[in-house]
Amino acid sequence: MDEQTLKQELLKLIQGKAVVRGERKLASGKISQYYIDGKQVTLDAQGLFLAAKLILHMAQAAGADAVGGPTLGADPLAAAVSVLSSQSGKPLKAFIVRKETKDHGMQKMIEGPALAPGDKVVMLEDVITTGGSVLKAIREVEALGAKIIKTICLVDRNEGAPETLANYHYSPIFTLRDLGL
Repeated sequence: MDEQTLKQELLKLIQGKAVVRGERKLASGKISQYYIDGKQVTLDAQGLFLAAKLILHMAQAAGADAVGGPTLGADPLAAAVSVLSSQSGKPLKAFIVRKETKDHGMQKMIEGPALAPGDKVVMLEDVITTGGSVLKAIREVEALGAKIIKTICLVDRNEGAPETLANYHYSPIFTLRDLGL
């Protein structure tokens, strides 16, 4: 399946499974007349496969060493991209950035194989509104000395993320316009 076909199939799944109409409060605190429930696609076998194939291509083209992002939106994406990468000859590390440090165990903010200074990282998220959650996760990754080479989301809600993430090579796969919203 070529990249354009992957995108068309993924778009159909997002439109059919993830778009919820009706007033909802977003993570940004804003109220919206629709909600994009990314987990309906990233926790769907076909949706996750399509998204991971697209993201893997983008991450490899950028020269990534690792993929990950803020929990919970990036979790299935990072794991699936890492699994697919294992068949490509250049496996990518997957990681998850917590919302806050655990008070037990290893007490880490970033879970997964250790990111090393200089690692080239692609940040992931399912749906981005303003970019604030991803930016917070980016700062945690940068604190380890890793370099953000790209930021990818499935859907950008067109509410400021390109400006917030301008220094992080932001590349949404779809925008609200693509979804017909």
